[in-house]
Amino acid sequence: MNIQTLTKLFLQKITQTRGIVLPLVSLLTALIAVPVFALDVGKAAPDFNLPGINRPIQLSDYKGKVVYLDFWASWCGPCKQSFPWMNALQEKYGEKDFKVVAINLDVNTEDWKKFLETVPANFDIALDPKGLIAKQFGVKGMPTSLIIDREGKVHVQHAGYNDFTKAKSEQILQNLLGAKK
Repeated sequence: MNIQTLTKLFLQKITQTRGIVLPLVSLLTALIAVPVFALDVGKAAPDFNLPGINRPIQLSDYKGKVVYLDFWASWCGPCKQSFPWMNALQEKYGEKDFKVVAINLDVNTEDWKKFLETVPANFDIALDPKGLIAKQFGVKGMPTSLIIDREGKVHVQHAGYNDFTKAKSEQILQNLLGAKK
């Protein structure tokens, strides 16, 4: 059983209990942003080709753009919180050769469809139901995000979503987008 399956089962059990448990777990998950350095900063991000909800998504197609790559799942509370922010990033920086690409890890198609009905995405969504690309990128928690520069090199990778990760990510994006070659 992989980590995504165990986490989903754990969260389903917690959801069945009422009271303070679920809000407490959601709060703790949102507050913790553990740096994950599965990929070496400065090294090329591995290319991938995945089906997408609108078209196939291949990372190398984004070469020449700065990419915010996000791994998410429908059961992830912080993921739900991060989507409006990622929509705002795409809107704010889209004309500066910037793209948000989010990779969904749900096994069940209905789960991500239901999620996107309530939290729409104005960016590209790829589907990785077997978690193969997530493993390749060393994803250890949800959400996990990377910032990839115009040459395809990883600048940062982090797990979690909170005010610190938002501010740090936006600072890095502004630096990369201002340094157009």
